[in-house]
Amino acid sequence: MLLFCEQLIRSMQNKFYNTLFFIAIALIIASCANRGSPSGGEKDVLPPVILKSVPENYTTNFKGDEIRIYFDEYIKTKNLSRQLVISPPMNTQPNITPLGSASKHITIKIFDTLQPNTTYAFNFGNSIVDNNEENPFKYFRYVFSTGDFIDSLSVKGGIKDALRFDVDDFVSVGLYELDSTYTDSLIYKTQPNYITNTLDSTTNFRIENVKAGKYMLRALKDNNSDNKFQQKTEKIAFYETPITLPQDTSKTFELELFAEEPNYRASKPSLVAGEKIIFGYEGDYKNTKIELFSKVTDSFKGRYYKNNKTDSLYYFYNPRLKVDSLIFKITNQKVVDTFTVRIKDKERDSLVVNSSPKGNIGIEKDLYLSANIPFENIDKTKISIRDKDSSLVAFKTEYDSLKNSYAFKFKKTQDNQYRIQMLPNALTDLFENTNDTLNYSLKTQTEYQFFNSRIILENAKYPVIVQLTDSNFEVMAEQYIDKPQPVDFRFLEPKKFYLRVIYDSNKNGKYDTGDYLKGIQPERVSYHPDIIEGTAGFDEVTMLILLD
Repeated sequence: MLLFCEQLIRSMQNKFYNTLFFIAIALIIASCANRGSPSGGEKDVLPPVILKSVPENYTTNFKGDEIRIYFDEYIKTKNLSRQLVISPPMNTQPNITPLGSASKHITIKIFDTLQPNTTYAFNFGNSIVDNNEENPFKYFRYVFSTGDFIDSLSVKGGIKDALRFDVDDFVSVGLYELDSTYTDSLIYKTQPNYITNTLDSTTNFRIENVKAGKYMLRALKDNNSDNKFQQKTEKIAFYETPITLPQDTSKTFELELFAEEPNYRASKPSLVAGEKIIFGYEGDYKNTKIELFSKVTDSFKGRYYKNNKTDSLYYFYNPRLKVDSLIFKITNQKVVDTFTVRIKDKERDSLVVNSSPKGNIGIEKDLYLSANIPFENIDKTKISIRDKDSSLVAFKTEYDSLKNSYAFKFKKTQDNQYRIQMLPNALTDLFENTNDTLNYSLKTQTEYQFFNSRIILENAKYPVIVQLTDSNFEVMAEQYIDKPQPVDFRFLEPKKFYLRVIYDSNKNGKYDTGDYLKGIQPERVSYHPDIIEGTAGFDEVTMLILLD
């Protein structure tokens, strides 16, 4: 019996060890099977490495139409359309693969006819990344020459915005060869001879692999990526004088990017409602005059105002005319256009009156009333303004015909409430429509809800325009100063401000942008380097030392 028990125990031990053995073998096999996708370990932070290029980078006497670049791991391209810059630009874009998918090489298929004795550079920016962690191969450049040598001259500099504190990303900077065919208008229709891009990481630029010669330096915020200037939608910068290489290679060129005022152009008008015609335009509308050429009666009245949402003028006339068409002359300084508008019977608009602001009003701000039909008359005897004590408040009105709005000017005090009432027939429009009873209520805040700012300028060249802007660079307050004095901004909404100073060099009281074809740079602008915090209930003094 004892012998039987010993044999049974040995048998159970053997089975146990055998089981452990098979479990161990299974774990080893599983570990080997999963070696390609470990669950732990250090994160890959290394960029891919180039093993070789065919032809080699910096090849001369390039004759082919295909380039292959091989890497040590699977790579892909990311944001290639924005990151890749080819200099000189090609009229027919090459085909570059892979696009998004993984591969161990990049293929560049060239379709354009290459210029003789020219150095080409493919600047990939940060578009080449490894497949798993997307570690970028930063600023890789593939360069080749169709001639006997690689051009090695360069132009460097920086970009700033003429009006804003920040600078756009992806600014294209180009060189145009100054030969017998050069004109300033080339930038509208021709790509530059050499080009680079600031991409999304810097405001500096460097145009490399340029041959010796004379060039004009230009920059664009090229929104449609065609390397040509679209005045309506893009910013431009230019250096006024030619650049000579190699003499100017060591210089640093600063360019100020600005948005031009679009050239004025009128578009064909059309009837949109009863006795209401819309006149579209581009550019500055303030010098526009609309005159009717057609014969009308002595009782005829025509009025127009600017639509505050679109680039258009609304023209209204009264009385209704039994004609098939009307002829108008549109004048804007030296530009004169004549248009014929077909006339049909259409329903007239109904009078709608709007007020601004609503709810709270600044102590130094005005109340504005505007309408969708030009005002013809205001009867102030039918209008009253009362404060919270029901005392009548005296007021004055000013009419702006281009905005079709009345400004109501009256003295306001802190922590007060004002009720404005307009009885029927207080306002009359061009069609003799009148208002129903209108009631508005406005409140002013206490001094502890405002922020006051005093600005002291040092070394300023007057006159200047001093502005406080919000984070979107919209003007919140401004003053025009023609001599040294403190600049006080009172009763401001508490928020963060940028302090901006504009040098009004032509003394016209406003900021003037540049004009590329006329060779005019934008007026100089300076910013305080720090943000003004604008805390409620506090007064703050800010000093800005301006440089010559």
